[in-house]
This record gives sequence, structure tokens and C-alpha cells, in this order.
Amino acid sequence: MSVTSPAAGSPVAEVPEPKSPILTAPLINSFDYTRSLGPVLSRFALALRDGRIVGSKGSDGKVSVPPVEFDPVTGAQTTEIVDVSTVGTVTTWTWHDAPSPGQPLDKPFAWALIRLDGADTALLHAVSVDSPADMSTGLRVHAVFRAARAGRIDDIAYFAPGETPETAPENTGDEIKGAEEGRVVIKTPITTEITHSATEEESVYLDGLKKGKLIGTRIGSGVDAGRVYFPPRGVSPADGAPAVEHVELPDTGIVTTFCIVNVPFQGQKIKPPYVAAYVLLDGSDIPFLHLILDCEASDVRMGMRVKAVWLPEDQWEHSIGNISHFAPTGEPDADYETYKDHL
Repeated sequence: MSVTSPAAGSPVAEVPEPKSPILTAPLINSFDYTRSLGPVLSRFALALRDGRIVGSKGSDGKVSVPPVEFDPVTGAQTTEIVDVSTVGTVTTWTWHDAPSPGQPLDKPFAWALIRLDGADTALLHAVSVDSPADMSTGLRVHAVFRAARAGRIDDIAYFAPGETPETAPENTGDEIKGAEEGRVVIKTPITTEITHSATEEESVYLDGLKKGKLIGTRIGSGVDAGRVYFPPRGVSPADGAPAVEHVELPDTGIVTTFCIVNVPFQGQKIKPPYVAAYVLLDGSDIPFLHLILDCEASDVRMGMRVKAVWLPEDQWEHSIGNISHFAPTGEPDADYETYKDHL
């Protein structure tokens, strides 16, 4: 990548070429979002489970699908739920030729707004056809239900061309939480996937971890002059003064502040109680968060001397997780005066 100097007087700063290779990697964040649907949408979910589709009827007589929780005209809570047909008309559509994982179909398909017979609003869903030539506004379509249904919109696998309703197969899905009380609770998987490009300082830091080294940066001037940041920063967060050098730090330090984790939570890898602490590495000026293990949680204290416990070298990645945890060294505690300005 070449660097083009900005025109004279331009507010755009010149960006120099990085001196170190820039690391990139796929980054996937995912979790299950748990939601209580409430009294109105629960009836919609339970109808889908049963192979039916329902909507809400408002004070103006119009039927909304999916049902709305409050009347669009008066704002009153919805009370009237009515069945609609599983057959409807495409009102508008777009072709999707590159399906992504988790979408309704694994082949090219159409996204369409479909006004079901008996409804006054349109429902967004997939239509399974072979090509865009098979799609048109006004196309009559019918719902095709999955066998295993869980009270979700994807209980309808897709819509297919045709006027004739298709009976849903016998449900083979698990029992729906809250179904007996009419208060359905569902889990929706949420996932984002991107390609993350590290900054130059992050790249040096991560490459160091892969080699079993802890790399920080020293700020050259300004408010933070002489301070060593770990993880490294390219500039001071206080005034933007640039870092002037990389500093290799030892894997020993002290506990500044800490928290004893007593509450279990989903995905927890360590049985409580355990300690999450800010560790100030020797020679650095900013503590970072990590685990303190190999001792009773009640024995951890401010000023405790600790040392990194690394995973076996053949398990090292570009990750701070190469350090399993920190453990007490048994050395005398640091005097409070030596770290009070780093809390």
C-alpha cells in the first residue's frame, strides 16, 4: 500500500506505512438472545408450532400479521387474535443469489413481502423458486412448515408457488418453554462475523504473545512521558503523544485491585469462587485484567506478587490466553506506596 501525501493545507494527516506486519483474522461473536414474547406474540408463536398463522385485529377492522401488541389506531392493548390463511400474494420481492449460513435456504431464493389471505399487512419471508424468472409481484404462494417446530418464524421453512394450502406435518419439535402459561420464551442465536485487522501496535503485541513475550510501548512526551503501556498503545490516551519504543516486559508483577467472582454464569469456564485482578507488570505503568489462581480466593490481596503461568508452548496462539493465569510467587507483598498511583 502506498502513501499519498495530502495536498498543501489539507486537514487530512499523512498516514505512514506500518513498520511491522499487520495481523488479520476472522472474528466471530455469537450468543443466544433469550426473550419472553409476551401474551400477543406468544399466541403467534404457538400457532406456528401448530402449523397455523394468526394475526391481530385492530379497532379499524384491519388484520396485522405478525400480530401487533398494541392497536395501531388507539394504542390500546391487543385483545383480538384471528386466524388467517397460509396462502397469500407476493406484494414485492428481491432476488438473493448468495445465501449466508443461517438463512432460510441454502440455494438462491427470493425475499418477499407476502400478504396472506385475510390479512391487511405483509409478512417478510423466503420464497423457494428456481430463478428470478419464476418470481413476480402478484404470485400466489403457500407456506411450507418444518416438521420440528419451536414457535419461531422459521417454523415456516419457506413459501412455495401455489394456491393450495399445505398441511403442516406432525410436530417433532421439543416442548416450548412457557407454552402452558401462554408466555413463550425463545432463544435466538445472534452471530456477527468480520475480518478484524489489528493496529500496528496490536500486531506487535499479538506476535509477541505467540512467541511467549509481553510487549508494551513507552510514550515519549507529554503527560505520559516515560510511561509504559501494556497492552501497547500507539499514542497516549491523555494527549495523543506518540509511543517511541517497544518494551519487552517480564511476566511478573503485582495485584493492584481485584474482584472475587462468586456468581456462576452461562459459559463460565472456572468454578466460583475465583479472582479477576488487575496485574501491574514489573516495569509497566498500566495494569491489565487477568485471573489469579493456584491459591484460595480469600488469600488474594492488593500488593501480592504474582507470576504468569503459561500454557504449553505448542498451544500458544496470537492471544493473551497463552497465559492461563497468574499465581502467587510467595515473595513479600509490594508496599502500597509503590503502586498507589497505578490503581
